Amino acid sequence: MVDNSRDEHAGYELEPVLNDLMELEPIFHRMAFGNTAEEFARRMTAEYWEVGASGRRYDRAFILKHLEAHPPENAEAAGWKCSEFRVQQLAPATYLLTYTLDQQGRITRRATVWRREGGEWKLVFHQGTVVEDTQGGSRPSTDR
Repeated sequence: MVDNSRDEHAGYELEPVLNDLMELEPIFHRMAFGNTAEEFARRMTAEYWEVGASGRRYDRAFILKHLEAHPPENAEAAGWKCSEFRVQQLAPATYLLTYTLDQQGRITRRATVWRREGGEWKLVFHQGTVVEDTQGGSRPSTDR
């Protein structure tokens, strides 16, 4: 279940942007984002790249190839929870969305840069960082 709770820092003028982007996160794991290679490619800018939880950098071509070989899990069906959504405008039609994702106990802080192009939201950049547990170690993780 995606709980879509939000931080109250988004100004009223950004509320429509926040609502739109919350429906698309976590990227690659929501039906609204898409579920085919063509839909994933359409949602990404040509310069898209990301940093995985491991700290490794991945380009658009690698991500598309990985998604084709390993179809992503559906966040809602898996019971994942998103919370603490915040959005801020970085440039015209470009926004930073941050939130926390709980994947059945694997907690990550997420940041996605989105750009509005031709009436569609497109990914520019994404990063996920694993939250350390209370004993100072990190939680078990996969890179995505």
